[in-house]
Amino acid sequence: MQTKAFSELFPLFNNADKETLDGLLSIAVEHEYPSNRAVLMEDAWGNAVYFVVSGWVKVRRLHGENAATLAILGKGDFFGEMAILDESPRSTDVIALSRVDLLSVSAQKFIQTLFKDPQLHHRLLQLIVRRLRQTNVRFQRRNQPPAVKLANTLVSLAENYGETTPQGTEIFNIPVNDLADVTDISVQDTTKIMDKLESKGWIKIDSARQTLSLVNLKQLTQLAKHG
Repeated sequence: MQTKAFSELFPLFNNADKETLDGLLSIAVEHEYPSNRAVLMEDAWGNAVYFVVSGWVKVRRLHGENAATLAILGKGDFFGEMAILDESPRSTDVIALSRVDLLSVSAQKFIQTLFKDPQLHHRLLQLIVRRLRQTNVRFQRRNQPPAVKLANTLVSLAENYGETTPQGTEIFNIPVNDLADVTDISVQDTTKIMDKLESKGWIKIDSARQTLSLVNLKQLTQLAKHG
């Protein structure tokens, strides 16, 4: 990947200097995974930082035989950055939802890069704080109606990873179980609400292409904000 394309794809590197980006790309390792393949196992956290070049992944928390989806990440996002600073054991893994292309940078090299480039270090802290705030907002919304919570999830995914198409803002058609987990509502409520949104024409699901188009993003945003 070219330096310019890399910096444009990943907001983390928007203001990083060319020397920093060239150095990272020279040591980055490319990975390709099919859907449903484990990308990062629970015992591998802290070894590297991963950057999503294309596709979608989910971060799961493991509870013995059970697992709950904590987050959905798409193109331009990254994961593993917190674990390089925290050596405690992890009970989470990362699974490819679709075919996914990743770049990884070893923990040691990434930390060395942060020390060399204070602006990158600052930008990383900003994005970590932003994630914490988003988690805070989810917690504050825990008592809102399921439809409002689900609208918030859909709008957030569209804002972070959506692509503009003639059909509307397009994202991956997230499996209902995962969508329910990250929204913190039941699978039954998720299915019912998604059916209603589709019947209203606010969303359009293309099962063959595994896409979900937010046709009426304005209405969904209003639902997310006001209920």
